[in-house]
Amino acid sequence: MSHFKSIIGQSPALESLIRSAKMVAATDVTVLLQGETGTGKEIFANAIQKASSRADQAFITLNCAALPESLIESELFGHKKGSFTGATASTQGLFKAADGGTLFLDEINSLPYTIQAKLLRFLECGECLAIGETKTYQVDVRIIAATNTDLSHLVAKQEFRSDLYYRLNVVPLELPSLRHRSNDIEALINHFMTIMATTYAMETSTISKQALKALKAYSWPGNIRELRNICERLSILMAGKTIELENLPEEFLGPALQKLDLLVLPESGIALDSVEANLIHQALNRTKGNRSKTAKLLGLTRDTLIYRMQKHGFH
Repeated sequence: MSHFKSIIGQSPALESLIRSAKMVAATDVTVLLQGETGTGKEIFANAIQKASSRADQAFITLNCAALPESLIESELFGHKKGSFTGATASTQGLFKAADGGTLFLDEINSLPYTIQAKLLRFLECGECLAIGETKTYQVDVRIIAATNTDLSHLVAKQEFRSDLYYRLNVVPLELPSLRHRSNDIEALINHFMTIMATTYAMETSTISKQALKALKAYSWPGNIRELRNICERLSILMAGKTIELENLPEEFLGPALQKLDLLVLPESGIALDSVEANLIHQALNRTKGNRSKTAKLLGLTRDTLIYRMQKHGFH
């Protein structure tokens, strides 16, 4: 099951998901991947396919939101020549193309209501009907579907068929958002920075502790896709350099930037030694003298803290 090694991270939520996905991959059961945009649903679908008995067969992807309603039925089930205006030749459709393999239906929440009945029929008896044909055809295709919307809410609003929902929801797998697996962010950054350095033939960038803290504090509405994009941008602009807090785009600083705004240099200047001593004093009070916790609070190593305490006469 090495196919799942490409999924970066060790958070408990991710490890639990991978365990479930491995069990699912060993069967032919229909899978519904749920999660926010950018959480890696297609990567998981691909891993499930590669770890299944269909690994050597076709893996075809269709984004249900990418095509207009007038085209999606033909794209999925095929059409007969002359069955509608512009149908100058017969097409087989994705179900026939995926016969023996897997069809990944991304953003299935956008599948038109009229097409949902035809998908349900396939899931129930393996039958498909091309546009303009009167005779059905049978294919052996595994369906992995994905949604970034809660389908049960769409069912309640009568925007998604309840019978199709229950047929798809045999094994639901929930992909965690990046903000719920912030401990994986550093590993993901290192992974993407290495990829970008290779792709663009540049030196690999590194990231400072303060910049990493800021990235971990960010809410990541675009999830892993957004993190990959910022890594690509920084790896080009900061090739071979250490990325500091000030190198991050403002929107990625979030709470970290707000905290920094509190530290305003007075017109008359400051005595930096006095400020440092005062912050060490506050940190020691807050941790009740625990040096390890104080060092962590100040972003220092324990040895550096002890050196600075001695410099300022702390005992």
